[in-house]
Amino acid sequence: MFVHRDPPPSVYGRLRVQRHLTPARWLVRRLSRDGRFGTVAAVCAPGFEAYARILHPARLGTEPVRWDRVAPLHGRTVSAATRWHELIGLTDRLMYRNDDTPAVPGVWDEHPDEGPTPPDVARALVPVLSRHTGTADRCWFGLWEGYGHYDWDGVPVFATPGRDEILLAGALEDADSPARDTGGVPPELPDLWWPQDRAWCVGGDVDLVSTYVGGSAACVAELLATPGLEAYEVRATAAVD
Repeated sequence: MFVHRDPPPSVYGRLRVQRHLTPARWLVRRLSRDGRFGTVAAVCAPGFEAYARILHPARLGTEPVRWDRVAPLHGRTVSAATRWHELIGLTDRLMYRNDDTPAVPGVWDEHPDEGPTPPDVARALVPVLSRHTGTADRCWFGLWEGYGHYDWDGVPVFATPGRDEILLAGALEDADSPARDTGGVPPELPDLWWPQDRAWCVGGDVDLVSTYVGGSAACVAELLATPGLEAYEVRATAAVD
């Protein structure tokens, strides 16, 4: 069946689509050398001092719900290695994808978002990350070309483990602009973010319910302490969720 897709835009939110991929070469080199598929380092980038896993919240209506609020209802606790489907008592993540699990009335009614960083999580990340780079006004972003709304055929891509990414450019404060500024277009945010000085790297994926950040120990420590984030320190070699 033919599915209509719009021509590729020159601007995605407030982020500018790039046709020269030089700014992504460092990332491709690191990933090809040390980014073993299925690990934290392969989702963001290898080589950082520390890493954080940011959990995407469940929802009650439009309100975010932390995993550690859900866990006690199932006699469990949350750790850096917790998987959502196991937290709510399932043996297979496809079960909740197929809506085979009931929500908990008054606690949550929507599973955590799979995919790149949710907009509210992105907005909590931005001020922390801006304090840990000297180039917050000049950042680069990777957007998976497979999200489907646009026909990206002909736009250059760079390779990450299992994905081909469109390169975008803009300020860190505009990382969530696709959700704010594109009207009816599906609001997928970029999967990858990094500043010009490469002080940190943010990574997500269409199949994950977590975002991963590699950076300095000080950056990760601040992320873990940020009230609007449910974050845990992880190893670069740890398996993703």
